Amino acid sequence: MDTAAISAVQKYAASRPATQPVAADGGSMFGQMMADFTNTLAQGEQVSQKAMTGDVDPHALVQALAQTELAVETAVTVRNKVVEAYQEILRMPV
Repeated sequence: MDTAAISAVQKYAASRPATQPVAADGGSMFGQMMADFTNTLAQGEQVSQKAMTGDVDPHALVQALAQTELAVETAVTVRNKVVEAYQEILRMPV
């Protein structure tokens, strides 16, 4: 019986849970980020609609639009990094 193989399998099984991402609250970090992104966009849209009727001052509109712009730019940057990493993986020799 090969004890080195058994030891390697046991070490792999013990280290596997450490590779799984877990948020501090036990939920999905990516899911929380997407929910925050969606809420930011929805809030910006609501403020924009209220600004058209004159219910919101221009300062609040500019602030909401700046937050929305920052959220979209962040999402685009993350998407670009993911695509770049995927393309780098495809370029790796097999």
